[in-house]
Amino acid sequence: MTTVPVPDSAPAPVPDSPRGSLAVIGGGVIGLAVARRAAQDGWSVRVHRAEDPGASWVAGGMLAPHSEGWPGEERLLTLGLAALELWRNGFLDGLPPEVVTARSSLVVAVDRADAQDLRTVGEWLSAQGHPVTLTTSARDVEPLLAQGIRHGFLADTELAVDNRAVVAALAAHCEQLGVVWAPPVTALPDAFPADEVVIANGIDAPALWPGLPVRPVKGEVLRLRWRRGCMPVPQRVIRARVHGRQVYLVPRADGVVVGATQYEHGRDTAPAVTGVRELLDDACAVLPALGEYELAECAAGLRPMTPDNMPLVGRLDDRTLVATGHGRSGFLLAPWTAEAIAAELRGETMADGQMSTKVGVTL
Repeated sequence: MTTVPVPDSAPAPVPDSPRGSLAVIGGGVIGLAVARRAAQDGWSVRVHRAEDPGASWVAGGMLAPHSEGWPGEERLLTLGLAALELWRNGFLDGLPPEVVTARSSLVVAVDRADAQDLRTVGEWLSAQGHPVTLTTSARDVEPLLAQGIRHGFLADTELAVDNRAVVAALAAHCEQLGVVWAPPVTALPDAFPADEVVIANGIDAPALWPGLPVRPVKGEVLRLRWRRGCMPVPQRVIRARVHGRQVYLVPRADGVVVGATQYEHGRDTAPAVTGVRELLDDACAVLPALGEYELAECAAGLRPMTPDNMPLVGRLDDRTLVATGHGRSGFLLAPWTAEAIAAELRGETMADGQMSTKVGVTL
């Protein structure tokens, strides 16, 4: 795994600025997005990050509020749609255009029960005022699909990004804006050198602020590399329900990312045989041509999940803010989170339709 070099010295005070000094704890996509937005607002920003890039390094990079949606998660859908709009209008500024790897999603079903689940989601989306395009000829849309797969829907506004390229590009943009790097921290003393602090270190956030309802949820992800003579890489994200399990196939310049399992297993990040086997079986059940690709990487990450699957974004006290608990939607929600934290730093809150950013935590 590629690591990010960090200084081994104690954090130096952030240089003076008209806004003040801000310390962001966490160097994944959420922490970097928050740091970049704050620096653009005139804050002097220091990011405390570890050498291990964490969950952001093994993400699929889907920006997919429609195809991720499920009845009962209306608030998360609303939030995701607002975030997708921010990706399309401003968040990609300063990032290389090639970080975008797909510009639509196709969701398909393998058997009758899966097709019924798919119809449930499609009808729910329509009821929310976000209709998707249903099809019973999915192979006309994506000829690489296995024979027998007919039912699906298209989400034409969704995107996918290369997660590692986005993290690298955000870090580079932060440096251009004067953001400085510092080692990770394990405590927040009163004398911590910053006017404001944002806790954005994923599953480790409760160690800094006990009581935050965040837990690690393991997910395995595979990378399949295209080889000469193989069928081409699909041009859109393909998500599928395979006998009740979900699998996604996300294009990359050199192949496909396949994910992702989801289960509770503490802080274990070793890919398990069962999880990897299920992902490979399900991926090939959807796109048989993937069986000829190279199995380039098996990895596992720990998503920071909350009890209701909603992120924790907002102010904890007069100096401390939090941005964690994004679960499976970290990349999608990064721009919304950055704007929400920026608003709190200005003494404002996000509009009511995009959720309050106040966080209530029972200690």
